[in-house]
Amino acid sequence: MGETSQSMIDDKNCETSNAPSSRCKAYQLGQASRLRHVAFRKMTEDDAPALVAIERKCFDKHDAWRRSYFISAAMDWQSEYLVAEVDGKIVGCAGAEINSDAAEIQTISVDPDYHGQGIGTQLFAKLLAAIRERGATLVYLEVRPSNTPAIELYEKFGFSGGAQIENFYRNEDALIMFKAL
Repeated sequence: MGETSQSMIDDKNCETSNAPSSRCKAYQLGQASRLRHVAFRKMTEDDAPALVAIERKCFDKHDAWRRSYFISAAMDWQSEYLVAEVDGKIVGCAGAEINSDAAEIQTISVDPDYHGQGIGTQLFAKLLAAIRERGATLVYLEVRPSNTPAIELYEKFGFSGGAQIENFYRNEDALIMFKAL
C-alpha cells in the first residue's frame, strides 16, 4: 500500500493504462505528494524565521505573527507549539496557550504550497492531543467567519460556534469556536 504505481491509480477520470494522459500523470503526482513523510515536533526559537515566512504567505500583514511572538511562545511554559516538516523543511505550525484547564488556539498555518495534503489536519490533531495531555478540558479559538476551510476543519474536530467578537480582526469580526476535551 505504501508504494505508488500506475496500477494503484484509478479514479473515475483517470483510467489505469500503460500510457496515461497528462491529466493522469498530474493525478499520480498529486497522490505521490500525499505520501510524503511528515514529521511533527515541538517548536523551538530557531524555527521563528521559517514560521514568519509561512505566516506571511497565509495571512495579511496585520494578522501574521512576528518573529518575537514565536520566540516568546517557544520560551513560554504555558504554550504548546508544534511544527510540521516535510523532508526537513518546516511547512506548518499550530500552537496554543494553556491556562489551567482551558487552552486557546493561537495560530495554525500551513504553507499554501502544501495545502490539500492533510498536513493541517494532522497538525491540529497532534496539537489537540498535546493540549489534552497537559490537562486542559476546554479548548477555544477565534476564526474569521469568512474562513470557511478553517471552520470546516474545526467542525470536523467537534468544535462548535458561539458568540462573535466585533472588529476582532482589522476588517472583520471573529467567531469564537470551542470544544470540550
